Amino acid sequence: MLILSCSSKLRLLEGTLRRGLPETLLVHGAVMNINRGNPAGQEVLVDSWPEFKVVLTRPRREVASDDSDFYTNTCAVHYRDLGACRTLLGSAINWDQAFCIHGFRDGLYEASRDIAETKGAKLDVLRYFTYLHSDPSSLPEIRTRKGRGEPTGAPKGRLDPALRLSPLDVSHVDLLNETWLFGGNERSRKYLASLIRHFPSACLLDATGRPVSWTASDAFGAMGPAYTLPQHRRCGYSMVLTNLMAKQLHALGFPSYGNVRVENFEPQKM
Repeated sequence: MLILSCSSKLRLLEGTLRRGLPETLLVHGAVMNINRGNPAGQEVLVDSWPEFKVVLTRPRREVASDDSDFYTNTCAVHYRDLGACRTLLGSAINWDQAFCIHGFRDGLYEASRDIAETKGAKLDVLRYFTYLHSDPSSLPEIRTRKGRGEPTGAPKGRLDPALRLSPLDVSHVDLLNETWLFGGNERSRKYLASLIRHFPSACLLDATGRPVSWTASDAFGAMGPAYTLPQHRRCGYSMVLTNLMAKQLHALGFPSYGNVRVENFEPQKM
């Protein structure tokens, strides 16, 4: 197990992972953020270098200081060899903590389940679809009409002219925490505040400055969490913000993608 801390090696890894897209999306996004200031305080581990069979990103030990904070203690893994992945998962993850691990490859669940059984840990599974837009430049332009605050590029006549586009602000974190499916506690509030501070986001504000629809992005370069207040749904706001965020991330060099729970049908249609 090796921790890659050399900036030149991390840049080389980023290029290698980019050539492996879309299978490498999660670890690629994490490595991109690490190479651009590392706002989430993550690190990269491989089984060997420069040839590797598995790459894993995890929060640094000083970041993962709360054993109950699975929001912060989030990892991602990509592997070419399941045996190498099992070995790294068993040694690189602190199984005494609450944590979350993301991955696409077949066998990750079974490997995690087997290790959890030997460690006496409880394993929960969240299934989701990952959607990648191959050409965000083809999406409609999103602009604010001068003097009106109404974004263009959305269904005509369905956007309240009083709304204006804005990045999320930390003052909005309580609203996000109340409405997020995985929120409602102090650890989730801290996590959401970190996303707002460190990663691209977008929202539509009403005349009082309160968000009515929003989307954020995370340490893996993915879009989400996203939400629209019930009274403002079916107006095209989510599409406006998704297009805007896709273009923002694309302009920063990130692939434009997001994760949607298998049970969440409306965002899947969008």
